[in-house]
Amino acid sequence: MRHSPRLKPLFHPGRLLITTPSALAALRENGVPIISVMLRHIAGDWGTVSDDDKRQNDLSITAGLRLLSIHPLPDQTRIVVVTERSRVNTIVERLDTRNR
Repeated sequence: MRHSPRLKPLFHPGRLLITTPSALAALRENGVPIISVMLRHIAGDWGTVSDDDKRQNDLSITAGLRLLSIHPLPDQTRIVVVTERSRVNTIVERLDTRNR
C-alpha cells in the first residue's frame, strides 16, 4: 500500500474566503477541490510565482507578512491565493489575464 507524503502546514491560514465566483467555478470545471489548492499553499508550495516572490514568501512565514501563491489549473486558468499579514483570512480568486 502506497502512502502519499503528508503536507506539513507552515502557518495558520485563518478563514478561507473565495472572493470571486469565477474562481470557484473554475475550480469546479477543472475538478480541482479547493482544499488541494489550500493544502499546497499552507505547505509552502507557491506554485508559479517568481523566484523573488518565492524567497519573499519563505521569509514572510516567520516575519508574519503577506503570503502569495499562484496555481494553474488544467485549463491554464490561474488561481491566486493570498494569506493576509494578520493570518486572519486567506483569499482565493481567479487571476484574470484578459486585460494584461
